[in-house]
Amino acid sequence: MKRSTCVYLIKDGAWLMLLRNKKQNDINEGKWIGVGGKNEDQESFEDCAVREVYEETGCTVHELEYMGIVDFRYSDMEPEQIAVYTCHSFSGTPSECREGTLAWIPEPDVLKLALWEGDRVFLTRMITGHGIPFEITLEYDAEGNLTNVLEGEQ
Repeated sequence: MKRSTCVYLIKDGAWLMLLRNKKQNDINEGKWIGVGGKNEDQESFEDCAVREVYEETGCTVHELEYMGIVDFRYSDMEPEQIAVYTCHSFSGTPSECREGTLAWIPEPDVLKLALWEGDRVFLTRMITGHGIPFEITLEYDAEGNLTNVLEGEQ
């Protein structure tokens, strides 16, 4: 199973989102996502999150807030587990990203973006402020359609 992280930097009521529009053959092309990426060998989720934020934005994370774990199950690909964080404490100004276009999106507009349907599930929980870390399993078919959402330990 692949292990990855996803971080949403938040500042002045806006979320830093990444429009994936620069890489060829990108499964996320045209979708808005948080910044993050794959864990390197023996790297913790937290270390990966800090490294990926710096690599993709040029910003330095000072404190992460753990939101939860999302397990992605695909009918035609290796499963992936993603640790999701928010970050209100960071320094630096986001710079150009080779993965796509970074933009500050006002929180009321985040769910209006072109998102994966599964991302919409956990982002809704984050925005509505449930405050309890989530454990969600999202199942997708070969066409990228969300087929099932399971909450709690699976």
